[in-house]
Amino acid sequence: MVTGKEDAANNFARGACSIGLDVVGHVTDSIRQILESCDSFQGFMVFHSVGGGTGSGFTAFILDDMLEEHGKKCKLEVAIYPAPEISTVVVEPYNAVFFTHATLDHFNVSFIADNEALYKICKHNLDIDLPAYKNINRLVAQAISTITSSIRFGGPLNVDLQEFQTNLVPYPKIHFPLMAYAPVTSARNASHEALTVMSMTRSCFDPHSHMLNVSSTALSKGEGSFPQDSALGQYIACCLLYRGNVVPKEVNAAISFIKNNRSIKFVSWSPTGFKVGINQQKPIAVPNGDLAEVDKCVCLLANTTSVTRTWTVLNRKYDLMFDKRAFVHWYQAEGMEISEMEDARECLAVLERDYYELMTPMEPMGDR
Repeated sequence: MVTGKEDAANNFARGACSIGLDVVGHVTDSIRQILESCDSFQGFMVFHSVGGGTGSGFTAFILDDMLEEHGKKCKLEVAIYPAPEISTVVVEPYNAVFFTHATLDHFNVSFIADNEALYKICKHNLDIDLPAYKNINRLVAQAISTITSSIRFGGPLNVDLQEFQTNLVPYPKIHFPLMAYAPVTSARNASHEALTVMSMTRSCFDPHSHMLNVSSTALSKGEGSFPQDSALGQYIACCLLYRGNVVPKEVNAAISFIKNNRSIKFVSWSPTGFKVGINQQKPIAVPNGDLAEVDKCVCLLANTTSVTRTWTVLNRKYDLMFDKRAFVHWYQAEGMEISEMEDARECLAVLERDYYELMTPMEPMGDR
């Protein structure tokens, strides 16, 4: 465990350019010692938030340092991105844009979520009126545990870290899948629900189960760069990771149903679209926790064009502040230049358009 006496004060530049210099040596030495004790080192998994200064700036700094020594190793990220309508940090649009620009070429796959979507899942599925970070962390932990279960336990269809990139990322920069987990039910309601592979799989494709809010009303009046139908999204590739008492025949039936469900759209140029993993180790519930103990579960990792919505909201918030040069002086004081900020914003604009252009036109686009 590495600790410091002060944080980056919600400032990307402070974490990446100034205060991070004091502790980066200690952190990299600790990482190196851990790697030397590994029997079979596959890659890195990075857990952080991109809205604050340490989670964005210092993480980007560490990744730059790690890239020189471990450039070829797989790097997976689980990141909490700014929510469309809930915020705890005024300058999080700056931090998120700067971090995404700085690390776009560092990560192989980035699994993204936001607190607003996680709050809604806890409130509606677990009947928690005022979810705390403990509640949402336990929910995310179940999804992460399912992602890594194939590395930790044996199973009939195991998935290693490298396979996520191969099956979910069509182009290097299009590497931001969202996550969903099922079943999310409390112990009080578990006895009333039929837990089947079909019901779990269908639940994961329900937008209300997604850990990223891509249906926000933040752009309901059409302020975004693209038409409103981009919020509906189309699936590019999906990875379904099952745990517990799951039979492959039931999985095949569930996938066939999803493919034939006209309310769920897939891009026409990715005809297969599904990667499946099955691990027979059943999920473990936290004693006296929020989630009911079950004998099977599934985690969906979906690369979908609806993620465009995240970049659209983020870019708009960034522009509202940057046009007034609000708070910019705090970043300049730590060593950032205006040109770097403009380059980062342009990078996000390109990423936003790249995602949108992957959509298969549902109708002639005309002059929209």
